[in-house]
Amino acid sequence: MVTSNGYELDDSPVRLGYLNPVPTAERDDRGSLWSRLRRDGYLYLTNHLDPSMVESFREYYFSQMVGTGLLEPGTDPATGVGASGAVNLGKVREILFGEIVPGAVYAALTSHPAIRGWFEWFLEGEVHLHKRKIIRHIRPGEAGIGTATQAHYDLIYLREGSERVLSMWIPLGDCPVEMGGLTYLEGSHHWAMADERERGLQRPAASMTADLPALANEHDGRWLLANYRAGDVMVHSSYMVHAGSDNVDSANRIRLSTDIRYQRASEPIDWRWQEHWNYDDGL
Repeated sequence: MVTSNGYELDDSPVRLGYLNPVPTAERDDRGSLWSRLRRDGYLYLTNHLDPSMVESFREYYFSQMVGTGLLEPGTDPATGVGASGAVNLGKVREILFGEIVPGAVYAALTSHPAIRGWFEWFLEGEVHLHKRKIIRHIRPGEAGIGTATQAHYDLIYLREGSERVLSMWIPLGDCPVEMGGLTYLEGSHHWAMADERERGLQRPAASMTADLPALANEHDGRWLLANYRAGDVMVHSSYMVHAGSDNVDSANRIRLSTDIRYQRASEPIDWRWQEHWNYDDGL
């Protein structure tokens, strides 16, 4: 059973499926990748990053959080086992927004040649990484409204720049379905783009809904899942509807991920995304 914000996803074949990884034979074929992105709205690049680099960042992140109540005492920070007691949210925010987000370790990860260099190759020129980069940790057992990322597409938050921004979502460690990774609504970029371009419908900067089953029924679509591994990345269109699922991991591991955005440097850039992410930045 897969849930998101407490809503149980319909597991029938017409409402639930799995993401298709890019085949090895296409990984170095830019034209094939663009055709796939236009068709599917996403590129699922397995083992794109060195898993040890990803796991190293996971260990760094949770090592910084020791003493906040986030982790089970006496466990290895690299594993990221969540504690059952109260968390000092003030301390978590102080570390996250004061040390990790603006820090050199995070900057090195998000601008690594396997990431920045890939975008330069794919976009065929100079690229821009938006300074506002987001890291999320989802504790096991959190399943109420507002705990998992609700359904949305990224353009609704990036109205002041190019519509051709590409997002990369990186699971920071293994992230099987039960840990609450991203799920994508199949083919949604087609109707979202049509709504905006043809019908002039511009959704406000807010999530579309927490009710993923109802959205799938409305558009006769499937939510697509994956058992992500450390080193996998997802690249998706700014029109692709996606959401997070609930973390129900039986080993109480915390889901950790980051989402970053690259675009061609020559295209309009949303000025609001050029400061470090902060919980009260209004975006």
